[in-house]
Amino acid sequence: MTINDYDFDTIAAIATPFGIGSIGVIRISGKDAFNIINKIASIKIDTHNKIYHCWIVDENKNYIDEVIILTFKAPKSYTGEDVIEINCHGGMANVKNILDIIFKQGARCAKRGEFTKRAFLNKKLDLTQAESILDIIHSNTSKFAKKSVTNLRGKLFIEVKNIKNEIINLLSRITASIDFPEDVEDLSYDEIESILNNIIIKIKKILSQANESNILRQGIKVALLGAVNVGKSSLFNRLLNLQRAIVTNIPGTTRDIIQESVIINDLNINLSDTAGLRDINLASEVEKIGINLSNDEIKNSDLILFVSDLTSEILEDDLILYQKIKNKPHIIVFSKLDLIDKKNLESIIKKRLSKFENKKEINYIAISTKNDINIDELKNIIFKTIMESINTFNEIEYVTNIRQQNCFYEALKSLELALDGVKNQELQDLISIDIKGSLLKLEEITGESINEEVLNNIFEKFCIGK
Repeated sequence: MTINDYDFDTIAAIATPFGIGSIGVIRISGKDAFNIINKIASIKIDTHNKIYHCWIVDENKNYIDEVIILTFKAPKSYTGEDVIEINCHGGMANVKNILDIIFKQGARCAKRGEFTKRAFLNKKLDLTQAESILDIIHSNTSKFAKKSVTNLRGKLFIEVKNIKNEIINLLSRITASIDFPEDVEDLSYDEIESILNNIIIKIKKILSQANESNILRQGIKVALLGAVNVGKSSLFNRLLNLQRAIVTNIPGTTRDIIQESVIINDLNINLSDTAGLRDINLASEVEKIGINLSNDEIKNSDLILFVSDLTSEILEDDLILYQKIKNKPHIIVFSKLDLIDKKNLESIIKKRLSKFENKKEINYIAISTKNDINIDELKNIIFKTIMESINTFNEIEYVTNIRQQNCFYEALKSLELALDGVKNQELQDLISIDIKGSLLKLEEITGESINEEVLNNIFEKFCIGK
């Protein structure tokens, strides 16, 4: 999509959450922004980059609300257009009344993300910065928010730009030697290979942090697994610190997967409480569905909390289940500690561990959800186990999303094809075709080359008013 394909009419929307609050903000952007505000303000609004204190009035000159108005003249605004921001008293009715008055003066309701889309089209932001704004809005941990800010400051854009410049310089030299063979000396295949290898290393470095980026954005999947009635739902509720799952003494209470998110040490954890696993032949039809879903969670989870009841005998079902999960990152959680004589605890745990695992080093903890024993310690073990499996987590320079990662992968693929051509000493104009392909994929990341469908898909994820 190009700037010439877009209709830059005047748009307006509420920029704060719709509901009861002390302040509501309404944003107007477009060529008629100043004309519209002067039709509904009680005083003349004619100076940009200024704060006005006045009243909003309707078409009958009735006073509607006392407001603060901020003015921004193009191109020195968020969207790159004339922008008016009205700070009024919050409340659903009041903010909507003012917005309706604005619509009557010719503005239309902004679509999702349309203010940021205009900022992109007016070259106030590149696409990596626009997407970082979406990440900041949706971030639920401070770590993700901070990493997203690095993209807003342009770090990913600069990295992509530097890689692109290296590719453009290489293409220019190859093209010049092909078009002007008498004046420009051919690049040696060794030199092309060296340049391509250097670029490939840089892209691979960015992609090496893709998993960490996805974890920051989507969170870690942690499943609670175990036999029926071992205390999984009680632990689920305790970790969330709310009564989310139904807890009873009846075996098989949980029939479906219950999922909630919780923040542990600034890491987003997606918890899944699963149906108790036992011999499927003994289960009801509904319970069988829950058991099959629990088996799926084993495959999809990054970490498993294997819950085992200290007060009951270890059954064959426990051992069969443990065999399914033992090769995945897991923590054995011994439940119902409050019902055990502390003098016998060490021997009980030792006996149970010997049945599950023969190795000396194993992650385990004994807890009581009823008396809140070792719950915080379990959270620390969860965090430590996750961090040990993500060695470069604290070294991540910037976050990338799935779209950007796919573009990097495609660019890498094109460069590796070009590298194969160099090693086989193919014609350099054929090699340059694959190099150009990588350049186009990198331009998709920053938005210099992108189709309208992809662009609309990105901005439709924003809220209205941003």
